Amino acid sequence: MKDKQSCIDDAVEIAQERIAKGTLSRRGFNQILMVAAAMAGMGPLRGAFAESGSLVVANWGGDAVTAFEKSYQDFTATSGLKLQIDGSGPTEGAIKTQVNSGAVRWDVCDGEMYSSYRLGKEGVLTPIDYSVVDKSLIGYGDIHEFGLANYTYSYVIAYDAKRFGKNPPKSWADFWDVKKFPGKRTLYKWMSANLECALLADGVAPDKLYPLDVDRALRKIEELMPHVVTHWSTGAESQQLLRDGEAVMGQVWHTRAELMKHDTNGAIDWTFDNAIVAPSVWMVPKKNPAGAANAMKFIAFALRPEVQAKLMEVYNMGPVDSKANSLLSPELQRINPTSPENLRKQISMNNLWYADHYGQALERYLALIGG
Repeated sequence: MKDKQSCIDDAVEIAQERIAKGTLSRRGFNQILMVAAAMAGMGPLRGAFAESGSLVVANWGGDAVTAFEKSYQDFTATSGLKLQIDGSGPTEGAIKTQVNSGAVRWDVCDGEMYSSYRLGKEGVLTPIDYSVVDKSLIGYGDIHEFGLANYTYSYVIAYDAKRFGKNPPKSWADFWDVKKFPGKRTLYKWMSANLECALLADGVAPDKLYPLDVDRALRKIEELMPHVVTHWSTGAESQQLLRDGEAVMGQVWHTRAELMKHDTNGAIDWTFDNAIVAPSVWMVPKKNPAGAANAMKFIAFALRPEVQAKLMEVYNMGPVDSKANSLLSPELQRINPTSPENLRKQISMNNLWYADHYGQALERYLALIGG
């Protein structure tokens, strides 16, 4: 039975590598998870990963695992629970499979905000206990029955500063202007923020973006396709494309943009101008192993201003509490998506729209770029 479970775990790991490389869709990955759960006889998928007296937080792997471990390391001392970070990726399909099979292995999930709206409606999440969790610590981002903002990130324009430094792009209209700014581009494969960027490039006012005109956005993206070298699916890939000069401009996460600027001594630069800012979310699967009360304790701990500031220090993810910004160094305030100066330059993603339209819009987007 142990060999069988190891084989299943290895299959899931390979699937995770394939989705990172862009050779497997998220829908396909979710189907693999469901098959794996069936192969395991719907057994205890949490397996040996978690221990008694522990609390497991799921995130998206890579550097985020270490960042969470460093940022939330004091939770064990304050709660008596051993904190464990599972970086296997809390997709909607994985959460639903765990809850519906009765084999939940995650206590708190760091996911997409729009996913929390959908999963809440589908009855697989535990309502947030706002008698324990202080919602006043969230100055930016969504707060609803089944989820609340935990940190922020931005989709920004990164560019070759050696080529464009004297006249850098400052908007998505500039990003689309291949005559004024010649060279190859790169966009995010999984669509988030791409529709907004395209509509802004096409002249739609920021306050008129939603509901998104998907047809118009896809036409604008199609217009840029001859100048897109590839669509990146991982942050590391987005960095490599610009560092190696395959693309002279890219729509990337602000965290990766800052890493590129640092690693290239400013040869790659970026801007918050016209960026799309979004919150991530804390959500709790129903019947989580450590219990709902302990999950709420963790969320309450993670929202403390000093803990939010710590996450920004180690991972550059923006705090959702404006008070946390004052705890940051001037250099970190410069790259904080939710500092007052930077927030004014950006457009906030409407996660309620994504909750209702993401799946269908993504299918059309992937069909377009898959050509």
